[in-house]
Amino acid sequence: MFSIIAVGKMRHKAELELVDRYAKRIRPKLSIIEVNEAKGSPEEAKLKETQALLNALPDRSVVISLDEGGKNYSSLVFANKMQAWIEESRSISFLIGGAEGLHHAAIERSDLILSLGSLTWPHMLVRILLAEQIYRAQSILQGHPYHRQGRP
Repeated sequence: MFSIIAVGKMRHKAELELVDRYAKRIRPKLSIIEVNEAKGSPEEAKLKETQALLNALPDRSVVISLDEGGKNYSSLVFANKMQAWIEESRSISFLIGGAEGLHHAAIERSDLILSLGSLTWPHMLVRILLAEQIYRAQSILQGHPYHRQGRP
């Protein structure tokens, strides 16, 4: 099972449709779990949100936290990493923090810290990008032509 556990609620129809486009193609099903944005100082909010994210994790899950300081992988390398976790029969959970990012407790709990590049992305778009990359990884592993390696 795959899950994206994220702070905040997706409300815009266009964003929801894009996530759903990829989520429908992912097997086993991709679940999206949303936790509420927290109030308080930036550090308090980050801690509360991270605690909510960690509490939502399925048991024995591989935890991948999205963070700008994480590793940046090609789609092929990412697919191979996913294959290794799938072979362990573990669920794979991706954590997306709120506006203040993730508290170090999430980073410490993570099996992998992943970056989607050095650009800053809105948190709602990260869900879309991540859902597409999960689908792409599955396509690569299945030998489906969705992913085209290299340049034309």
